[in-house]
Amino acid sequence: MEERPKVLVTAFDPFGGESINPAQVAVMLLPDEIDGITVIKRVLPVVFGRSAEILCEIIEEERPVAVISVGQAGGRPSITVERVAINIDDARIPDNDGVKREDTPIAIDGPAAYFSTLPIKAIVSDLKESGIPAAISDSAGTFVCNHIMYSALHWAALNQLELKAGFVHIPYLPEQTVDKPNMPSMSAENIIAGLVIIIKTVL
Repeated sequence: MEERPKVLVTAFDPFGGESINPAQVAVMLLPDEIDGITVIKRVLPVVFGRSAEILCEIIEEERPVAVISVGQAGGRPSITVERVAINIDDARIPDNDGVKREDTPIAIDGPAAYFSTLPIKAIVSDLKESGIPAAISDSAGTFVCNHIMYSALHWAALNQLELKAGFVHIPYLPEQTVDKPNMPSMSAENIIAGLVIIIKTVL
């Protein structure tokens, strides 16, 4: 019996003083199978270096056809699909191990940037058609989100993998904005529905 194709969807644990991470909440509530695709769900630590090591180990073990990494972007009102990851760690806050990197290359021998290999325009179009606010973002930042996106694409390039990979940022959940007046948010139901659409569009 032929093994079903797999998509790896990653999230992060809470960081920056938050008690929850909407990515972790939404990703872990995704179905285990979508249109014949096995959905592998993993939560990564918000830690430079170790997060990428764990991600690459999962890719090696599971051999997915696509990696969709998901993270929190508090302040953004819509689901934003990242276009590019850059080869730099430069953090405003420390990671969850207390490490604060400044102007540190992710891969010494790596290119300056990688473009997402996900169909980013089709994803945004499909999300909007379903009534979910969405946009393309041209900056994944320089924290662990960018670190993971760059690392996945660099691993695929080094190992010549036919792997679609990219990053999706999601807004706060409403319960995170109780003490943040006028801060945009999105319900877990809409985020989960959006991630299902993204998986279907990618595959």
